[in-house]
Amino acid sequence: MSAEENPGVAEENPGATDVTLIRNVRPWGGEPSDIHIADGRITRITRIEPSTATPPHEPASEPAVSGTGEVDGRGLLALPGLVNVHAHVDKTWWGGPWVSYQGDPSTPGRIAYEREHRDALGIPGVEFTAASLREFVRHGTTALRTHVDVDLGLGLRGIEVVREALDGLGGAIEAQIVAFPQDGVLRRPGVVELLEKAAKAGAHYIGGLDPATIDRDPAGQLDAVFAVAERHGVGVDVHLHDGGELGAFQIELIVERTLRAGLQGKVTVAHGFAVGQVPPGRQQELVAAMGEAGVTMSTVAPLEPPPLPIAALKEAGVVVGLGTDGVRDLWTPYGTGDLLAVATTMARLSRRRDDGGLEAVARMATSDAAGLVGRDVHDLVAGARADVVLVDAENIPDTVTRAPERALVVSGGRVVAHQGEVLV
Repeated sequence: MSAEENPGVAEENPGATDVTLIRNVRPWGGEPSDIHIADGRITRITRIEPSTATPPHEPASEPAVSGTGEVDGRGLLALPGLVNVHAHVDKTWWGGPWVSYQGDPSTPGRIAYEREHRDALGIPGVEFTAASLREFVRHGTTALRTHVDVDLGLGLRGIEVVREALDGLGGAIEAQIVAFPQDGVLRRPGVVELLEKAAKAGAHYIGGLDPATIDRDPAGQLDAVFAVAERHGVGVDVHLHDGGELGAFQIELIVERTLRAGLQGKVTVAHGFAVGQVPPGRQQELVAAMGEAGVTMSTVAPLEPPPLPIAALKEAGVVVGLGTDGVRDLWTPYGTGDLLAVATTMARLSRRRDDGGLEAVARMATSDAAGLVGRDVHDLVAGARADVVLVDAENIPDTVTRAPERALVVSGGRVVAHQGEVLV
């Protein structure tokens, strides 16, 4: 199809085009504006005259990419790039043949099943990981925190695979890596030493996993993990599936160690189902303690446990980010890499129906998660990295409830996806 037949597409595939100006878009669904970019960062945002703006929701409003570094946004809604703060891109076989879900569905059962079958499936593999990352890009993710298994069978090979896959995208996704002890920290002698090596090799976070039920020594596991983090100046990110009072007790141990180590703002509880399961009074105490210690949370909008008290967490100053968790791996056959679809599920589960509540979920998936991926700011503001996603939506509530296709994805001032086609 020629450019004359479809004016929303340039004559030739523009590739990962450098952008200096995104014209005629509506940042956060607001007034029509131009976004100016230099050296991969937003320099300013200027409002444009209504007479020159494309009316919002005009049919067939596709963004046009020129070879001169300009994008005509044609009145589309602009969001910051999506921020996925909980992924496992080393585990996926995205793009490979279907593998039937089997084995014991418990956490120990999934660990054992994965260890038994991953080598035969080529997991971790650069090709699979790269294919998964490209899906993230296509759906608008430009910043990522991913857990990567570190265990006695793999050593640090998973981290090497993920880094190679990321390098192949040329910076379309900026990622932080969690060295994740999926098989436990203390019950396998030598894992603590591997975590040390991972930290020395540049991992941004040291992970943990259900200290009470996996290692059966919550204080011991957390002491070991925090000690590695302190020695190397990195963060801590603990998977905590344990619910009720057992989970709440472990969160208290995490809070204590965060304050003792001076790691405020650098410690995350992933999942943290217990926060949504304990009685209201206990929940209030727990949430307040997390807020005071600067402990953050990540959630993947799970369907079964009670949802996290998002409003209460936000009021207490606890930053909560969204993630996709596993995508097409030995833990789950589900997932597409679309974080905006996760936001839709999160909004439904937390019963966010009002416009303010829906916008709060959109910010969980974008600007609120800046610190979870090592950024001071991640938004459509001057000084921020030029990560911009365009969607054909009327406003933010419409965007969250419908998760429309990403019409254009700009990462670091480069067009990296256009009308569903990844250009890197």
